[in-house]
Parts: sequence; C-alpha cells; structure tokens
Amino acid sequence: MKVVRSLANLDEAERAVAIGTFDGVHRGHRAAIEAAKATGLRSAVVTFDPHPRRVLGYEVELVSTLGRRIELIDEIGPDELLVLEFTPELSRLEPEEFVRAVLEPLGTRVVVAAESFRFGHGRRGDVELLRGLGVDVQLVPQVEGVSSSRVRELLRAGDVVGAAALLGRPAEVEGLVVAGDQRGGTLGFPTANIAVEPGLLVPAHGIYAGSALGRRAAASIGVNPHYGGSERRIEAFLLDYEGDLYGQNLRLELWQRLRDERAFASEEELVRQIAVDVETTQKAIRPA
Repeated sequence: MKVVRSLANLDEAERAVAIGTFDGVHRGHRAAIEAAKATGLRSAVVTFDPHPRRVLGYEVELVSTLGRRIELIDEIGPDELLVLEFTPELSRLEPEEFVRAVLEPLGTRVVVAAESFRFGHGRRGDVELLRGLGVDVQLVPQVEGVSSSRVRELLRAGDVVGAAALLGRPAEVEGLVVAGDQRGGTLGFPTANIAVEPGLLVPAHGIYAGSALGRRAAASIGVNPHYGGSERRIEAFLLDYEGDLYGQNLRLELWQRLRDERAFASEEELVRQIAVDVETTQKAIRPA
C-alpha cells in the first residue's frame, strides 16, 4: 500500500475511494475498504489527521494512533492511502468544493459509502449530492451496531470482549515503556509501565488478561489503590519474558477484564491475588 499526504504524490488513475476517519478500523470500516478493492478500479482510502472533531473544537478519545490506523488499513490491502491534514480551511469547504478539491483530482469514479455518509461543511454533502455531481456511489450496508463511538463506549466500560466483536480483533493499548515504581519486581512480577499518547482512549480501570510481544500478559490499569496511588498507570506483566523493554513501544492486547482493582489487607494477600490473575491469564482465550 502506498501512503501519501498529498494528492500531488499520486499517479493519475481512475479510483474507487473509501473516505472516513477510520478510527479503530472496525468491521464496518473493513467492509467499506474491501468493497473499494472489489470494484476492479485502483482502490484508495482517504483519511484525516488530526481527527476532524478535534479541529472543530470537540474532545474525542481515539481508539488508535495514526500509525496503528495505517497498519490496520494496510492489512486490508487497498492500493493507496491518502492522509489529508484536516484544517479549519478544509472543514469550511462546501460539499461541492470538497469534490472539486479532493475527489476530482484523485480521479474518483466510485465512492464506496454507507447510506448515512455525510461530508463537507456542516455535513451537508450526501450520497445523492455525489450522484448529482456525476460520481458513482456504491452503497455498503452498515454493519449493525458497529461504530467507533460504540467501541469507545464499550472500552470505557471495560468490556474488551464486546469491543473486540466490533473491531474484529482484540482491543489494544499502545505506548512507550517508561520507568515506574519498580514494585513489581520486588513482588516477583516485574511489569512494563506503558505511557500512552495524550488523547488516546484507555479502557476502564481494572485487571486484564491479554498479550504483548507474542506472550500472555496480566495487566493493571488504574491508580494502584493498595499503595494509595492517584496517578493512572498501565502496567503489564509478560509471562515467561526476561529482558529490558525501557524506551520501546509496546502494544498490549486486552482479551478479558478479570476484576476491579482494589486494596488488600496485606502485601502477601496482594501477591496471592496477582498469582491467581496470572493463572487466569494463562487460560484466557483471545477474542475475535
């Protein structure tokens, strides 16, 4: 897949285009991109960075980084991905102007979209407007109940199994491994402390089973109440792993939420519970 940030970096060709933010690249996004590939034209995905809602002054917690979004789209296999910088100027383009400025230079012959697709200033552009401007539209049935907003709701509730069903893959937390409190090693369960990018959604506090680096991982998301913590930490104990992960980017899959985080009567009780969590993690099943 060729990834570009400017229309000038694309060859002239007739294209089938899927347009959207594609945050999380869930099953609905995948269906649209697959439909573009199936047209026989050169398949192109157009996405935006930063997220349009942020540029318009709204807060939004993202399911995935731009880098991960690109990787996931690449796995589906379109020919090209155009990452457009979403600016206030772009947001003010009327639908007809967007077609002239982006879709026509792109050589768009087919737009693959759901019936609810909207674009342009005030979301005034729709499928019928595109057809009126001579652009063929291939409708893709919406995957019922699947949306980035719904994925976010499930993750905020800690329902990583439900989120995986919509994503078509396990939910993930990704970030740089940084120094923590170093308590895990003294307890016999050394952990990698993951610092995520600001603005990324982190699932509900709790203890999770998952995996990282191809190994099962027991993970804690929360403030570590046993030690009176107040700052959110994301810590992962990788089973059967020895090595220094500091400074590396670590992608943690979350397979199952095991329990709430809580304080214990003693450190010995905490260690016993961690051992139970690790045993449960060894038996956990990867969703989706």
